[in-house]
Amino acid sequence: MIDRDQIEQLAIERINELDKGLFIVDISVSRGNKIIVELDTVEGNVAIDDCISVSRNIEHNLDRDKEDFELQVSSAGLDKPFRVLQQYKKNIGKVVKVQLIENNKTLEGVLTFADENGIKIETSTKERIEGRKKKEWVKTEHEFTYEEIKETKIVISFKN
Repeated sequence: MIDRDQIEQLAIERINELDKGLFIVDISVSRGNKIIVELDTVEGNVAIDDCISVSRNIEHNLDRDKEDFELQVSSAGLDKPFRVLQQYKKNIGKVVKVQLIENNKTLEGVLTFADENGIKIETSTKERIEGRKKKEWVKTEHEFTYEEIKETKIVISFKN
């Protein structure tokens, strides 16, 4: 079986050469030697040329005569949950949906902070405030550790 650490080293080698803010989100190697490498970038989106470049570096440094393999290098995708701290940091200021482990509760709000210990999101709800006739928007900040979070995804919106 192909060594995951070797794949990671080869991917990092090319990522460092490209110097475009790319980072590895996930690497998996199945028993049948299907290698999947998922990339993201600190700013913007992962370019197809970047995926091709990382793929070629991995492919050219593995010996198909020794072990046959299937290789797929792609962007992490907007529909997948965050898996590494860099994804949280990249999306500060954006609306996310956080599903908690406890009671499967889900909160949607703006990601305001992320570090190695956890995240903060700000939610907005319309509430009646004592002494006022109309409901008003009230912002609440929620803090979670990664152990409390089942998954976090970006909320895709087509509004302006």
